[in-house]
Amino acid sequence: MSERMATFDDIRGDFEFLDDWDERYKYIIDLGRNLPPYPEDFRDDAHKVRGCASQVWLRAEPEDGRIRLQGDSDAHIVKGLVALLIALYSDKSPEEMRAVDPAAALAPFDLDDHLTPQRSNGLHSMITRIRAIADGL
Repeated sequence: MSERMATFDDIRGDFEFLDDWDERYKYIIDLGRNLPPYPEDFRDDAHKVRGCASQVWLRAEPEDGRIRLQGDSDAHIVKGLVALLIALYSDKSPEEMRAVDPAAALAPFDLDDHLTPQRSNGLHSMITRIRAIADGL
């Protein structure tokens, strides 16, 4: 991956070329490894996502009418899922964020069939948190 964050379309395209789920899991983990460092000052209860088995933090930074998301997790695969959602939702206006259909956008990844129920619940909790961020702006 280059130094810029991959777009959601880039990620989806790369993912489709991977044949088996071991490769796909490694790719998701690599997405998380390429996230910019999350600021220590925001590893607090206000930024923690509830409903995740792992620790997950998400923060929004409004900038010129758009929302830049930052996130992190203490679990490698979850951190990759955070990166996937950041690629899907970040740098959009609150209206654009609310217009995203996460089920349709994430369908090509077939995550519900390949994540544990806990990870799937955590993914849905992260989406709920991102939508709440958009609704609050």
